[in-house]
Amino acid sequence: MNFDLTEDEALLKALAERFVEDRYDIDRRRAYLAAETGFSRENWRLLGELGLLAAPLAQKHGGLGLNAASIAVVLEALGRGLVVEPLTEAVLVAGRLFAATAPADAWLPGLLEGRRRIVLAHAEAPSRGGFLHVTTHASGSRETVALSGNKPFVIAGYGADGFIVSARRPGAPDDPAGLELYFVEAGAPGLAVAAWRLADGSVAAGLTLDAVPAAALHGGFDALSGNETLAVLARSAESLGIMQRLFDDTLDYLRTRKQFGAALGTFQAIQHRMAHQYGVLEQSRALLNLAIVSEATPDFAEAVQGLRAFIAPAGLELGHEMIQFHGGMGVTDELLIGHGHKRLLVLSRWPERPDAALDRYAGVI
Repeated sequence: MNFDLTEDEALLKALAERFVEDRYDIDRRRAYLAAETGFSRENWRLLGELGLLAAPLAQKHGGLGLNAASIAVVLEALGRGLVVEPLTEAVLVAGRLFAATAPADAWLPGLLEGRRRIVLAHAEAPSRGGFLHVTTHASGSRETVALSGNKPFVIAGYGADGFIVSARRPGAPDDPAGLELYFVEAGAPGLAVAAWRLADGSVAAGLTLDAVPAAALHGGFDALSGNETLAVLARSAESLGIMQRLFDDTLDYLRTRKQFGAALGTFQAIQHRMAHQYGVLEQSRALLNLAIVSEATPDFAEAVQGLRAFIAPAGLELGHEMIQFHGGMGVTDELLIGHGHKRLLVLSRWPERPDAALDRYAGVI
């Protein structure tokens, strides 16, 4: 098989890498994370100007309709730069879902240009990672819907302009048929938004809805679940980019840091451990390529679940090793090693534990 990048993929990769080169270093990354929303609004608008916000959407919605290979190329490059802007959650998840389910597209131009941002509010506290457990309920007619409930895990949700909220009608079955999607604008009466930070420093939101007016969206569980496979692929590609960055930075460190008059990289025990992690990186990339080439086949979802089941724990192990090689300063904010490891921790646990992906891959659930 030929895994060389196409001309379009190479251009997208170069665009993402140029964004990282121009806008990111360790000091600026810390400043972006410290912002109220956990990322730079200026960077978000720039990503809109560059077309990276629009690119994953279908051409009929003003995007480029990127396939799995192109999405993986972009997210891996951004992951390597440890970019904090939430492209996966706000574009691949919420943006694509909104474009596919909204009856009108008045919001789309603002979303594509980076002037507006929406996110998905679906996960709830009692769900334990379950995709169908939703207690938020909708009342009223389809034209005058009111939502009540709690959505405590809205990733990248603080400062968003709107939310796609999942809910059920009273008496609706607790299965895919009873799940509906609604759109809620930020600032709607009865909506309370509280910010909280994840382990990697990014900002999430908790929503409390008390008879909040909402607009009904088309689709339900099918639209929600059909969008998730590409999101899992994107998170895995971002993880691979971070893993490669941590490995490369550590390799440079081991070649220059001396102990007992010799470079650390000359010690055989360290060489063996680095060789093992290099193998892990190659396995991860092979699984990503396998998922990409299976996109147009019935095995695509299974391949993506297998990729996540491997890369989520493997990324954490690699991060632990790279921190060990750096010693105590590996966990400080002065180096990207700790930043990358904390991001890998969040990616390994969201939106569910990797064990669930392994069960799906094995056909257990």
